[in-house]
Parts: sequence; structure tokens; C-alpha cells
Amino acid sequence: MTPALRAPVKAPFAYTPAIFFGLLILLCYAPAVRSLLGDWIHNDDMGHGFFVPAVAGYIIWQQREELKKIPLRTNWWGLLVVLFGAAQSIIATLGVERFLSASALIVTITGAVLLLGGTPLLKKVAFPIFLLCFMVPLPALIFNSLTFPLQIIASQLADAALKVLDIPVLREGNILELPNQKLSVVEACSGIRSLLSLTFLSLVYGYFFEKKMWIRVMLFVATVPIAIVANGSRVTITGILTQIKPEFAEGFFHESTGWVIFMIALGILLIFHRIVVWGDKLIERQREI
Repeated sequence: MTPALRAPVKAPFAYTPAIFFGLLILLCYAPAVRSLLGDWIHNDDMGHGFFVPAVAGYIIWQQREELKKIPLRTNWWGLLVVLFGAAQSIIATLGVERFLSASALIVTITGAVLLLGGTPLLKKVAFPIFLLCFMVPLPALIFNSLTFPLQIIASQLADAALKVLDIPVLREGNILELPNQKLSVVEACSGIRSLLSLTFLSLVYGYFFEKKMWIRVMLFVATVPIAIVANGSRVTITGILTQIKPEFAEGFFHESTGWVIFMIALGILLIFHRIVVWGDKLIERQREI
């Protein structure tokens, strides 16, 4: 007589262990969390850092009913990932490497999710965990290798735009010589700040407002040229304003120009999304015909 097959029993979502392990991780990585908070407060390039864990947490909270239905299975590979994160944190502490120390927190969170809930749970929360990468400042090597080329590109774009507007300008590297002012496209004006923030927003926007993965990828990729052109426009506008009054190149006017240009760049990204959706629908209609 063949025994009847039983359906696998789905374990309820274990809130108590999740909260316990979450608090334990925060306690163990308190120095890294404190360092991150300092970066978010004092580093202008990481102003979006405060929103990253909040958005990731909101996405997980939105999925709470679906998470309850996932059968939890302990996966001991997760323990290996947790140990790897701990080792990374120790090495980073000894070597005073802030990026490794902060990213070790994300590695440990990933391992804890895999250990407690298994692969299905990890797949479900993979996106919000990935978003946490945006709360960590880029390592100095990568940051420096990006900022200088971005400074040069912004200078080149501004140089070309100012010449089109018949404003005399002489460019030497990242320095723009204007009749009333010499503009230096320094590291803070490289556009890395808007690039990081816009990339993060494109991922969040795509998650909430777009279902097709290929369009999400297009939005993500489009942030790079949009951010670069937007920053070049900011430098151009600064150059124009200096011809009116040199003081406009710094202080409140300079900062406000950055915010305005960033909002315009965000608007362009949204318009780009609508154009891609419209084109996709048009192609689908043509196929139906």
C-alpha cells in the first residue's frame, strides 16, 4: 500500500528570530552604522543615504503578506556568508577601511536572511537588500577614478554650450576662463552626487511604477547620460550667471542651481519613461495588426 504524499507544511514567518537577529546585527555593527550616519550627515555626496534603509524597509513591509506565505527553511550556507561578513568587518577594522566595514553589514544581513529563511526568502527580499548598497559611500579608488573624468566631461559640455551662446571661454582641463570669472569644475561639481542619487531614485521609481524588467534596466542605464548632461548644464548656467554677477558662482545661488537642475533631470527621467512605455505599446499594437 503506497503511503499518501503530504504537502509540505509552510512555517509561519518567524518575526521573533528575525527581530532578534536584526538587533544583534545592529549591535555587532554599531561602529559601522555610526560611521554611515556620519557620512550621511557630513558627506554631501551621500545625502540620499538616510532614505535608502527607509525605502528598503518600506518595500519589505509592503511584501509582508507575501513573506508570510514563504516556507522558511534553514540554509546553513547562510552561516558561511555571515562568517564571511564578520571576517570582512574584522579585516576592515584592522585596516581602517570604511567601505569594507560598511559593506560587511550588508553581507551579514544577506547571510542572516539566507540562514533563517532559505533561498526563497532571500530571492524575495533581494531587491531591497541590493538597494542598501546605495547607503554605502563608494571606495576611494572608485570614487577618484570617476570624479575626474566627470569633471572633464562637465567642463567640455559647458565649454561647448558657452561658445554656442557666444560667451568667450577658454578651457584648460577642468578650468574655464571667462571674461569676468575663472570657473574651476572641482570634485564637488563633478556630478557624482546627482549621479548616485538619480540612480537610486531610478531603481526605486522603476520598482514601484514599472513591471517590465527591460524598461527598468533602460531607466537605470538612462540615468548616466541624463546626470552627465544635467551637470554640464549646471556648469553652463553657472558660467552665464557669473557674467551677470561673479558672486552667483558660489553660495546660495550655486547650491540652488544644483537642486533645480537635479529636479529637471528627474523630470527628464520620468518623461523618458513615458516615451519608452508609449513606444512599447505602439510596437505591441503593430504586432497585433
